[in-house]
Amino acid sequence: MGGAIVALLAGSFLPRNRQVVTRWIAILALLTSVVAAGMAQPPMTVFEASFSVDAGSGFARIIIALATAFVIVLGIEELSGTRRESETYALLLLAALGAMVLSGASDLLILVTGYLLTSIPLYALVGMSRSPGAAEAALKTYLLGALLGITMLLGVTVLSGVSGGTSYRQLGFALGGAPAAAVVVGVVGVLGGLMFKAGGVPGHFWIPDATQAAGKAVAAFLTTVPKIGALIAAYRLLDIIPGSIDWPLLVGILAAASMTLGNLAAFWQDDVRRLLGWSTVSQVGYLMLPVAVAGRTDLALPSLLLYLAGYAATNLTAFAVVAALPSRRTLADYRGAARSHPWLAGALVVSLLGLVGTPPTVVFVGKFTTLTAAWDGGLVWLVVVAVINTVASLFYYLRWLAPMFSRTPAHPHSPPDPAPVAHSATVRRRWAAGSALVGAASVLILGIVAGAILSIAGSPLAH
Repeated sequence: MGGAIVALLAGSFLPRNRQVVTRWIAILALLTSVVAAGMAQPPMTVFEASFSVDAGSGFARIIIALATAFVIVLGIEELSGTRRESETYALLLLAALGAMVLSGASDLLILVTGYLLTSIPLYALVGMSRSPGAAEAALKTYLLGALLGITMLLGVTVLSGVSGGTSYRQLGFALGGAPAAAVVVGVVGVLGGLMFKAGGVPGHFWIPDATQAAGKAVAAFLTTVPKIGALIAAYRLLDIIPGSIDWPLLVGILAAASMTLGNLAAFWQDDVRRLLGWSTVSQVGYLMLPVAVAGRTDLALPSLLLYLAGYAATNLTAFAVVAALPSRRTLADYRGAARSHPWLAGALVVSLLGLVGTPPTVVFVGKFTTLTAAWDGGLVWLVVVAVINTVASLFYYLRWLAPMFSRTPAHPHSPPDPAPVAHSATVRRRWAAGSALVGAASVLILGIVAGAILSIAGSPLAH
């Protein structure tokens, strides 16, 4: 919050050619947040038990802050010198703060606050490039966010009405004796809002349009950071919902629908950003496997946190490659890229095969542990659906990778947006390219140390 305010105020008084100061203010605030979140503390609740400080919120704060800093770095050339540079950094920090609030919310009202704090800056970020496509995507995002926000408020109203309070501690005691139908309505309403933020069914419709039309840095952010807070928030809420309703079946159906619809829609996409948009919808389905067995197996929470860390690194690496080669918009534009940009091609191979879940990437370990958690939790049918979808997803990732190794170079003809660059296959943005290489290395390194991450993430949630 402090970084966002200082960056916004500083940007209001600095000339356009010195807005770089606000960039480093934002990065410094994010790195300071990482240090604060990394300090070891016993699981506890603060602010009258409305916010939890535990492994879930700690990992989320670290992943969100590092991911947001990565987004700012990969977008340096795209954002530098633009009219809304400082405002973009401030909005990114505020949306990241909202995701952090979501991840630790232990009160329904704090959950709503985190939802709004994540959503409102995101609407502005999507439309920041001022193109017709961005305006349409921003309107779709706003309308869907408003609709599912109202749905979330309905769910909060019902749950607080039947339990007599909004604290998770009170919900855990009171909902066991509440009418099952009322609990179902409340849970469905709150989950609807969280699925909008996560980008899963039924709140996924805005993701592909926003990913395609927004700036590349914003697209990387919106497909990564909000879902970290939303999925941990869903896990934390469902962990205290009583077994009087079959909520694992509900979450399992949403997970299966997300991974299947995302894969089917991604099969024939030609725009690389739209493909990654549908890919992120399918990834939400896999990430919801441990959410569906929250509290039913000890592996559920650590597998979710590991997968979120691995997904963030892998997805951001893919977007860094896209940002590094702004003149390549379609799959055909990547033809021959392995010869002209071998290091970036290697980073893209690591990231796309990582999204599939290929060893030795961290997503392989994350996906394996989430499948194990779902199996241990009794959702065998969902594991089968996830495995089938994982194999099917290899098709559209290979559609992107195969042209890169063609001997015939591409001649990109579609103009990149929002910043104009020369129409040449050799155009490369250095900061984004460096981010892609760092991201690819982190995907492999995290895969090696995945066991240690799982052991650290195994601490129980604070209630």
